[in-house]
Amino acid sequence: MPYANAPTTSGMAVASLVCSIAGVLCGIGAILGIIFGFIARSQIRAAGGVQKGEGLALAGIIIGFVVVGLGVVVVILIVAFGHSCGGLNQPAC
Repeated sequence: MPYANAPTTSGMAVASLVCSIAGVLCGIGAILGIIFGFIARSQIRAAGGVQKGEGLALAGIIIGFVVVGLGVVVVILIVAFGHSCGGLNQPAC
């Protein structure tokens, strides 16, 4: 009696999570994590039970969006409060 192959974890799902976590250090990683996560979820659903890792892909998507959102907030705060006074061609405060 032959044994059925056990489902394998999607490499794209793992890449999604790793890239999203690495996005904390480098912003492009979070964007890649989001993209890989959506690709992995569609591949896992299309595989019909042969692949697993939908939770990893979802975690990569969520972490990626959180990192991108925090990056946007940081940029907004820097622009809003990060003015320099007395620089070249700038009046003293």
